[in-house]
Order: sequence, then structure tokens, then C-alpha cells
Amino acid sequence: MEMLHNLASLYHSITHIHHTLGDAHDEMTTSTFHRAIETVEHLRLKLPAQLAQPRVAIVCGSGLGGLAETVDGQVREEWAYRDVPGFPVSTVPGHEGRLIFSTMTERQVPVVLLVGRAHFYEGYNMDTVTFATRVCKLLGVETMLLTNAAGGLNPEYSVGDIVCLNDHLNLAGLVGFHPLRGPNEQDFGVRFPPLSDAYDISLRQLAHRSWQDLRQQQPSERRMHEGIYAFVAGPSYETRAECRMLRQMGADVVGMSTVPEIIVARHSGMRVLAFSLVTNSAVLTPAVRADDPELQGLSRTELDEYMSRGRANHEEVLEADRLAAVDMQGLVLRIVAGL
Repeated sequence: MEMLHNLASLYHSITHIHHTLGDAHDEMTTSTFHRAIETVEHLRLKLPAQLAQPRVAIVCGSGLGGLAETVDGQVREEWAYRDVPGFPVSTVPGHEGRLIFSTMTERQVPVVLLVGRAHFYEGYNMDTVTFATRVCKLLGVETMLLTNAAGGLNPEYSVGDIVCLNDHLNLAGLVGFHPLRGPNEQDFGVRFPPLSDAYDISLRQLAHRSWQDLRQQQPSERRMHEGIYAFVAGPSYETRAECRMLRQMGADVVGMSTVPEIIVARHSGMRVLAFSLVTNSAVLTPAVRADDPELQGLSRTELDEYMSRGRANHEEVLEADRLAAVDMQGLVLRIVAGL
């Protein structure tokens, strides 16, 4: 009996070691790098040769899906995100993401556009949110051009202005909500990538030249600035106190996306150019005291109206996006042509 017991114990030990090694193998083969390779192989089986290695990736932020209209190539392939292995599905009903491969400009530059990815930030972890960026790298993308909708913190900015980003505040990352946490994906980049040069200066120079050319051909009061983007986790908009804090820390605009993708793009060795469209002006004035004499005698409805002044809302964001779409499209076309 004792021998049988020992044999049974030995069997269970060997089985445990087998399962442990099997789990480790499964974990290794399902790393982000391997999953991204599988996705790229899936896409290339369906893509024509002229689109299989895009040079530029364009990430279209909230309401800026109209940038997809800049794609005028004769050859075009498009998938819903739900049909792309490893890509998440939007958490917002009616906001299906799209992956578009085509060409742009007279030189027929092969590009890939990611439309509707902003909603990923509201329901997925950082590895999933940035997975498309990893796929872009393995597809052969050299330059990522990202756009987003953001709240204006700088009082000199107006709704509808465009901000070329030259730095960021990653507050979420400073407290551990960071896309590079965990084992390093050595196949993509080093453990500790520098970010002091994250926003490519030559690409920013190209952006300024492109903007000047656009304004000469299509005069407008819309302005382009350079500024600092504060990334916050969301999905709620910021409080008055949070807006004042971010402004005092040096931020010019605030939003809920883009920075994790930029970090992963730089970790993967891609050049980055990013724009924020100012879709609302953040409320920087302190909250009014409840015993303020000005409020005494106001009805509940009047109090609600008073407190809603300057409040951000998603409809306002989308309307500002719509009005700026033509300028953003013209700017992107000129930048891609100049690469």
C-alpha cells in the first residue's frame, strides 16, 4: 500500500510539473508580441501587396472619424474591429471601430487608419488598449499620427483650435496605470524607454509648415498652437479643482486617451506626431459657495442652470469635431504628403 501511495504521489508531482510547464509555454506563446504577429498574419492574408506594409498609421480620435475621408486611394480594405483578432469591441453602443487600409496623396503612400478607438479606454486594460499600436509596428509602420478631442486648460485657447502636442503629463501612469508595466516586451523595445523626445521635433516642424500652407489656401480664424497634454483615466470629465491643478502643473489641454499609445509607439521605435482638437474650455473658476449671497432666493432650476455654466458634455465635443473636420483633414493630407 505504501508503495502504491508513493507511486500515486510521484504521478501527481509529475502531472503538476507537466501542467506548470504547459501553462508557462501557453503564457509565452500568447504574449503581446506573439498575439500581434498572429493578427498581422491574419491581415496580410487578406491585404493586397500594395497595402500590406503601411508606412503611416493615423489614429482618429472622438468625432474625428471624418479623417477616414482623406483616404482616396483606388485600393481600399476595411474591417470592423470585431473582425480583427485581438482587437477589442467598443464599450459604447453604436460606436463600432474600423480598421482601414488604403493609400493617400498623389504618391499613393500606404496608410492604415484606426477609427473609433477612443472608447476602448473606458472598458479595457492598457495592454488591450495599445494592442493596435503593436500591430502597426509589426505591419511596418514608421510614423504614427494621432488625434484626439481635448478640453482646453490654457485660457488663450479657443474652442476649435488645434494643438500640436510637444509633451505630456501622464498622471495615470505615475500611479501605476501604465502600458509598459509588467514583463518587458523585449521584441518591441527596451525596459526603460526615454520619453523626453517622444514628440518628434522634425514632424512638428512639418506640421507647422503644413498648417501655414493650409491657412494660405483656406483662410480661417482657427489657430494651431503647441502645448502639453494631460492624460487622465476618465471616463468622467474633470472637476473644477482638478482642472486648476492640471493648469498649474503646466498642462494646456486635458483628455482621456492617446498618451498610452504614444508611449507604446515610442517603446516600439516609431516616430510620433499628435494633435488635440480643443472641443470645450475647461472650467477653472472655483466652485461657488452655497452661502454666496448671489445664490440666495434662486429656485432649484435656477441653481442648476447657474452651476451648469461651462460644463463639458459629449455632444459639445462632437459638434466642435464636426466643424473642425475639414481643417484637420487638410492638415493631415499635407503632413502625409511631406513625409
